[in-house]
Amino acid sequence: MALAHTRIFGQAADISPLPSLLYKAYIETYGCQMNFSDSELVAGILHAEGYGFTPDAEEADLILINTCAIREHAEEKIWQRLKYFQSLKRKRPHLVIGVIGCMAERLKKKLLEEAPVVDIVAGPDSYRHLPHLIRQVESGAKAIHVLLSREETYADIAPLRLSPHRVSAYISIMRGCNNMCSFCIVPFTRGRERSRPWETIVEEARTLSEQGYREITLLGQNVDSYQDKDVRFADLLARVAAAAPHSWIRFATSHPKDMLDEVLETIASYPNLTPYIHLPIQSGSDAVLQRMNRGYTADWYLHRIETIRRYLPQAVVSTDIIVGFCGETEADFEATLSLMRAARFDAVYHFMYSERPGTLAARRYPDDIPPEVKQERLERVIATAQELSLQSNRTQIGTDQPVLLEKPARRNPEDMAGRTFSGRSVVVRKAASLYKPGDILSVHIQEASSATLIGYASDRFSSSA
Repeated sequence: MALAHTRIFGQAADISPLPSLLYKAYIETYGCQMNFSDSELVAGILHAEGYGFTPDAEEADLILINTCAIREHAEEKIWQRLKYFQSLKRKRPHLVIGVIGCMAERLKKKLLEEAPVVDIVAGPDSYRHLPHLIRQVESGAKAIHVLLSREETYADIAPLRLSPHRVSAYISIMRGCNNMCSFCIVPFTRGRERSRPWETIVEEARTLSEQGYREITLLGQNVDSYQDKDVRFADLLARVAAAAPHSWIRFATSHPKDMLDEVLETIASYPNLTPYIHLPIQSGSDAVLQRMNRGYTADWYLHRIETIRRYLPQAVVSTDIIVGFCGETEADFEATLSLMRAARFDAVYHFMYSERPGTLAARRYPDDIPPEVKQERLERVIATAQELSLQSNRTQIGTDQPVLLEKPARRNPEDMAGRTFSGRSVVVRKAASLYKPGDILSVHIQEASSATLIGYASDRFSSSA
């Protein structure tokens, strides 16, 4: 999943303020969509305890930083933020500060020992213990809970949807990961794979759709390995699509070795299952893929791409690329560029390899690619990705596309930003005064950059997907 940074605050439109809020919480989220979803779980837990939420850290009685441990840069940001929060605590000594999520799981006691400002450390499987941990801090002690679980799915906890607009919502369908990719810290920070009961997922999707959410994304570290009793991922997709017929249904993330044809057949069979597939390749070199422990070859992967496009001709296919992995030669890297062109990716998320202590790669292979070489290779991947994205987006010029409006456009408040049914980013000119987030429009595409389609509303779609 692509990384992001979001500050989570506010109250959902369907949550009435408590008559007397004694505490205000501020939650800051770093990392992937799963972390964003987890922050909504945490908000639900805190709301049940009487907490309100504030957009201003300086007003908070409780600050929680939901962290990412995937790359070193993400962790560096957290240490910087802790310095700022320490300055707030000098002014407000009662302030409780917690680090939760993957970094909390990975660093554990180090956070309490090297960052005295931190009062609470809680891993991804410890969120339902937060009220107890907060009370422990209020009694004068530091609090830590980082035990991984083989059962925890939070299926019984209602997330607090914090966006003021009922546009998009996440549903976590499983937690943890059984794939031991050598570069990845996730199995060590989120534990073993376990699937949430399918009935609770379908009911949550039905409720969200009835509440007016136009887009629902099913989340998991590897959604294709979902299984609850005899219900596999394709079965779950079909049941969610039927339960939420007026919502666009997306999912992330897939593992190439686990995506079955039956999933593609199901997407093609339901009009509200979106043809967007994020299928991380990581490298185009078989030697590198083997060291990464990915479980497939480059040719095998390209056959999966061909299969996706056969079942879903209009699919948007995105991927992840890691450059500078241990032992990557120039030939290995050129193989990655060749595979990118052969796959004709519509979008690429690109990263420089960052060694994570505790992973299989850190134990087995030296991080032997110089930083300047990593940077140069990353720039070449970016250039190739932009070239491919531009080619892909230009195929949409002159077409009419259904677009779900998400928010005002960043560069011009008169415009609106949104996404097509297949997941392409769109700017709709002069739409802000006529439409609102959550509206679905037919948009005539007139221009395209490597990142965005640009067009004008040609008609408003009906409320159905």
